[in-house]
Amino acid sequence: MLAFLGAIICIIASVHPAGTAAPAAPAADNDSAAAALLPAADKGLGALHGPAEALASAGPRLPGGPPPPLFSRFVCTPLSAECPATGTGTGPATGPGPEELLALRSAAAQLRRTALEQKERIRMDQETIRELTGKLSRCEGGLRTPPAAAPPAAAAAGLRAAPRPGTMGHPPAEPPAVRELEEAVRALQDRIDRIEQELPARTNSSAPTAPALTRDALHTKMEQLEEQLLSKILTLQKERQAASTDRSQQQHDIEKELNSLQNRVTELEHGPPGYSPPDAFKVTIPVQNNYMYARMKKSLPELYAFTICMWLKSKALAGLGTPFSYSVPSQANEIVLLEWGTNPLELLINDKVAQLPLSLKDKAWHHVCVAWTTRDGKWSAYQDGEQRGAGENLASWHAIKPQGIIILGQEQDTLGGRFDATQAFVGELAQFSVWDHMLAPVEILGLANCTSHLQGNVIQWDDQAVEVFGGASKGGFAACEEGRKA
Repeated sequence: MLAFLGAIICIIASVHPAGTAAPAAPAADNDSAAAALLPAADKGLGALHGPAEALASAGPRLPGGPPPPLFSRFVCTPLSAECPATGTGTGPATGPGPEELLALRSAAAQLRRTALEQKERIRMDQETIRELTGKLSRCEGGLRTPPAAAPPAAAAAGLRAAPRPGTMGHPPAEPPAVRELEEAVRALQDRIDRIEQELPARTNSSAPTAPALTRDALHTKMEQLEEQLLSKILTLQKERQAASTDRSQQQHDIEKELNSLQNRVTELEHGPPGYSPPDAFKVTIPVQNNYMYARMKKSLPELYAFTICMWLKSKALAGLGTPFSYSVPSQANEIVLLEWGTNPLELLINDKVAQLPLSLKDKAWHHVCVAWTTRDGKWSAYQDGEQRGAGENLASWHAIKPQGIIILGQEQDTLGGRFDATQAFVGELAQFSVWDHMLAPVEILGLANCTSHLQGNVIQWDDQAVEVFGGASKGGFAACEEGRKA
């Protein structure tokens, strides 16, 4: 191959471009021959095989790579048999034929294309190396690693000094530049892969232990807090409305609890109580006002006759007050026992009045009964088992209306309320019972002297059936013992 290329160059050197005779140039070298065939743009590679200085000036070699080969000038010595002289003193020179000239030009063009392809490949490889080197530098800079020992530009420059296939050097089976380029690219790729594998671990190790919340997380947290605050405000508003609506019920419950505590304190003051029947208690109203009273939980049915009996002891200075009152929605004074001011004791039925000749102002216990029937409005009044008065035409043919409210100690101006302090009862009450007929005088006497334990068939005196309010209290009571003391 080298012999063939040398012959071609010798032929080119012996032919003048203009086709005129010229003296032979035995000392013509590769530089002049190649320069005659290649354009000026290709002289950057030293006209294919220029002096060693031209190849060495192409750039520094790869770090650690082999030194660039040095080429000496190749001298074409014309031979008489193969390369006849272009001009002698004996006769005219005979030049190559048109076919040979065309073949020579084709070979030169092929060599030029080969050089251009090698140059383009080297340029592309250099760009790849620069791109990989830049990526490696960014990765190493982000991880704060020391810079590379040798800049990639030097390696790229050193690659240009290596010989290319198709030149007049002694090329190996694979060009060293291509091999070193591939090794450099492979090394860079390995480093990049290693850095990418180490990057997550280093990032995790260098991450803060308590990262701050992102803006979206803060907004979400604020929205949740606002929703919770709004829910609390709505709950408070509902509770306020419920409190204002149920204020009276709450006051009732509080009074009930206070009375229960007061009763418990009273029981503790008197020592542990023994067994007592459900009716062995009394209601005490110590002060004349409009908020102390007792209320029967059970109401009355429709009645055409009744007998109401009770034990009472008044502590008022003037007037007994109202021991009990029964009110219905359509009539506040359905049944009332009242002594107001200097007036005598009165029984009111359907707001009709009958005066009772009873005397209960000696601050002693007395058993009192009143009986009535709708037939002719007959009535009778008993004190301590004796009949003290009777009459008729009191609300004749009137039926006592059902579903009313029984209050002990206050007179009702409306259903269950609107009390007047001047009409309040002050003292003690016990054994309030109601029957749906007129009891016989002997039955009333038995109740008064404790020889009978007759219970009311409509209302019975029971601790669970009586509620006290406003400071009224319950206490133990034994009817016969209290009567004897009196």
